[in-house]
Amino acid sequence: MQRFPRENCGIFGVYGHPEASKLTYFGLYALQHRGQESAGIVVSDGKEIHEHKGMGLVPEVFDESILNSLPGHIAIGHVRYSTTGFSLLRNAQPFVVYHLGMTLAIAHNGNLINAYDLRKQLEEDGAIFQSTMDSEIIIHLWAHYFYLGMEEGLAKALSKVKGAYSLVLMTEDTLIAARDPNGFRPLCLGKLKNGGYIIASETCALDLIEAKYIRDVEPGEILFINDKGLHSIYLPPAPRHSHCIFELIYFARPDSRIFGRNVYLFRKAQGEELAKETKIEADLVMPFPDSGNYVAIGYAQAANLPFEIGMIRNHYVGRTFIQPSPTMRDFGVKIKLNPVKELLKDKRIVILEDSIIRGTTCRSRIKTLREIGVKEIHLLVSCPPHCFPCYYGIDFSSKGELIAASKSIEEIRKFLNLDSLHYLSMDGLLKASDIPKQQLCLACFNGEYPILLEREFSKTWLERHGA
Repeated sequence: MQRFPRENCGIFGVYGHPEASKLTYFGLYALQHRGQESAGIVVSDGKEIHEHKGMGLVPEVFDESILNSLPGHIAIGHVRYSTTGFSLLRNAQPFVVYHLGMTLAIAHNGNLINAYDLRKQLEEDGAIFQSTMDSEIIIHLWAHYFYLGMEEGLAKALSKVKGAYSLVLMTEDTLIAARDPNGFRPLCLGKLKNGGYIIASETCALDLIEAKYIRDVEPGEILFINDKGLHSIYLPPAPRHSHCIFELIYFARPDSRIFGRNVYLFRKAQGEELAKETKIEADLVMPFPDSGNYVAIGYAQAANLPFEIGMIRNHYVGRTFIQPSPTMRDFGVKIKLNPVKELLKDKRIVILEDSIIRGTTCRSRIKTLREIGVKEIHLLVSCPPHCFPCYYGIDFSSKGELIAASKSIEEIRKFLNLDSLHYLSMDGLLKASDIPKQQLCLACFNGEYPILLEREFSKTWLERHGA
């Protein structure tokens, strides 16, 4: 997909393992796809808390000597993409504060849509913020209501926030997991062979450390884990669950199971549904790696067409890659994906892609394929057109950057220079997900936002009606 949308973070927690920091390191490594700007780990031995954070990938931020300096049996960790707050070290998580002789730490995946109002009110009440993260707001609210006790104070704090959040929090002796009542972002509970517990954004992190999946943290659940065992309290339920469909389409690792659905099989099913909706005479099927791989497999099998990897991805393009100058602008696309010329020349090809956001990168890739002599190019997209911004943590927050918000499918086809373009229908997407429509957030496709501030609703209404 082009202009890769950025989702804000992967979180991980450990209770009851003597090398919690090392376990968290491997857990974050498995969740690296969810955030590549910064990484952090906070650890407790039951009395003292130690932390280390840095900018970059997990193995760039941590080494064995650093992990050995983080002793303890309780830990939380975080890998970050920024949606609220600039990409700076002071905004790296987990975030740690000291209050009434206690240490409170938080790692957050999601986005609060009433963060501005809450922060303004807290600052007027005398709160001093150390970062620009909306995650820090939750800590300030928790501290504000701590007089109610740790559990009730946190429940009161979370009742004040609106939006998407999956959280791991920690005190000196307790690991806490929490999920918003709508259940926008995934979060699961696992158990270690030694009896300890794991909290993770995705089940792939449990697999790496050989933890057994127990269950998902429920929407609206606040789960406390300490030497007394597991204990949950619940926030008032939302009118309905609103699991983010884009987690399944793009963000989650294909070997994960989220929202009760295996991601790999979901993406294959998307391809099968596309094969039902289209009849294209072609020589081969290929993905734009890696996001289209599994959809392409499903489509090729259902359409009885050969599957090929027609573009080769360079897996070693890191965040420090020197950006090409304007006169070398095509290099930025070609350094990541390069076509196999002898395979594709004079062929009719079907390309599978997970989504089209702005269309600029896709246009460059199609241009490259035309230049090597591809005869026909048919592009199939494994979801409906993205027409509306996301307020819940996916970083396509401006309607102006969404090509489908201003162009028809035929106009997009011409812009991309395709022989045909087809988006998976909403019915096809829902069949592939095997999740009831009323349990999914589909707002980026249909503009039906589960939670919205009045001023944001007015703004969206005006945009939708061209006012």
